[in-house]
Amino acid sequence: MSRLTAVTATLVRFDLRRFLIGGLLWMPASALPLVGGLILQRMFDHLTVGRVPLLLCAAFVGVELVRGLTIVIAWTYGDYWWSAAAALLRGNVLRSILSGKGRVPHSSGEALARLRDDAADVVEFVDESVPLAGAALFSAAALAIMVSIHPAATLALIVPALAIGVASRLLNRLTGRLHRQGGGGGGAVTGHLGEIFTGVLAIKTAGAEKAALERLRAHNRLRRDAAVKDRLATDLLTTATGASVEIGVGLVLLLAAPAMRRGEFTAGDLALFTTYIGWLTALPRTVGSILARMPQAAVSTERLTRMTGPDDSVSRDSGVWFHRDYPAPEPAAHDDPLKTLQARGLAARHGLHGVDLEIERGTLTVITGAVGSGKTTLLRTLLGLEPAAGGTICWNGSQVADPGGYLVPGRAAYVGQVPRLFSATLRENLLLGRDPEHIERAVGAAAFDRDLAALPDGLDTVVGPRGMRLSGGQAQRVTVARALVRSPDLLVVDDLSSALDVETEQLLWERITGAATLLVVSHRPAVLARADQVVVLDRGRVAGRGTLDELLESCAEMRRLWSRETLDTRDGLEAPGTRDSLATPETRDKGAAL
Repeated sequence: MSRLTAVTATLVRFDLRRFLIGGLLWMPASALPLVGGLILQRMFDHLTVGRVPLLLCAAFVGVELVRGLTIVIAWTYGDYWWSAAAALLRGNVLRSILSGKGRVPHSSGEALARLRDDAADVVEFVDESVPLAGAALFSAAALAIMVSIHPAATLALIVPALAIGVASRLLNRLTGRLHRQGGGGGGAVTGHLGEIFTGVLAIKTAGAEKAALERLRAHNRLRRDAAVKDRLATDLLTTATGASVEIGVGLVLLLAAPAMRRGEFTAGDLALFTTYIGWLTALPRTVGSILARMPQAAVSTERLTRMTGPDDSVSRDSGVWFHRDYPAPEPAAHDDPLKTLQARGLAARHGLHGVDLEIERGTLTVITGAVGSGKTTLLRTLLGLEPAAGGTICWNGSQVADPGGYLVPGRAAYVGQVPRLFSATLRENLLLGRDPEHIERAVGAAAFDRDLAALPDGLDTVVGPRGMRLSGGQAQRVTVARALVRSPDLLVVDDLSSALDVETEQLLWERITGAATLLVVSHRPAVLARADQVVVLDRGRVAGRGTLDELLESCAEMRRLWSRETLDTRDGLEAPGTRDSLATPETRDKGAAL
């Protein structure tokens, strides 16, 4: 609950002016029924002795019109705060995930469900407090008026409302558990649907359509049961609150009947009590709703917090803009072009231990090693995509405090192992909102110009979901071109040429070697032979450093890796002649001798 309290306080403070004005707009909407009840009292008292003055009728209609107009204004104005608060929560979680500090749950579908539903639950909980002040003001004034008329009847109205408040408090833990189960079930359904869509080919080839659908039905049954129980608990509280109104009316009639016979309780007083009793339930109803939503909001806050990094806050005031005058994100400045990039004692939780690295401008540095040696982890930690457990990173001798926010285009660009393309045109995939000025140069540097000429619509060709209309090699080169469009000083590449044929691979490395300073993860001889520096990793530590020729003489791990590559070639795992055509004569001789 302490975490929910902190989040609530931040959501109130981040746009305090709108929150307070929204609350003040609800005050007259809640207080005007006081005036309406008093007017009705006068109207019924006049009705028992004669005609009702038209002025009282006009006053009652005017009060209701003003109240309706106030509600419309309050809703319209309050929607700005509600949307901004939800955007603040979702933006903070997304920023934490994209910077590598946060983590996505079991599936992307579940992450989207959390961002959609959990953020809404937290904001709705905070929003419930807006009408609370108005309801409290009305209740205090109404009770004072009613006590002055008939104290016993007033007490009969209060007791059922208090009972409902106590019942709501007792059901808090049950409501929280049911909401947690419902949220988990919804995430499981969304996640499984995402897995079905992405793995449709595997499902069809395995003939597993019935099994996939049955599993989806099972997830849906669990989600439905949890959602029904959650809704039932919430509706029971709402129904009980409504029942308290009916019970209160009955008690008022029972207690007021003798006084009416004695003339101590008029028809106008009964009309006032009947009018006020409906509005008096607003306070226990609001309090009950807050109490019912509190465990739900606490669960939602916990789920959102688990998606953020340890040093991030899900509710920090990171800025929300309501109009189009928001500051556009600026690319990294080029007033400090790369000269050297240094890492000292770099460590990560996932198997990286005290790695030192130094990259000079215009060079090609290759990271190589066995599977699981920490190559990809090194790249992602260096770029701030994974949190570092130790070490420092320096750009031109100045320490970088936040690599994830500093090593971005145009200082650095990253090409991952798996090409990530959208179902859009090739042009949109390359630019992603950037200036198209460098697009032709980037396409040429990525050795994609001949492929582009063969496409029916050129840059306007739609590549399909995940780039399915492109071959694996084409998709890889498109991601390289997308990185080069940003004109980075440092291009970081993770196993780029795994799907390329020998000729295309040679052409690609010839063209991009001079396009930027390169940091590459690869085991391919074409890259190793060109490298100015090769860094060999073994179980998260540097086992050797130098040129390929130097490492084949001095590094046992490099010799073992090279021997395995040679064996793979002999077994036909690589195109015949690839190794000989890509390695230098000196390297071939050393490899054969070893």
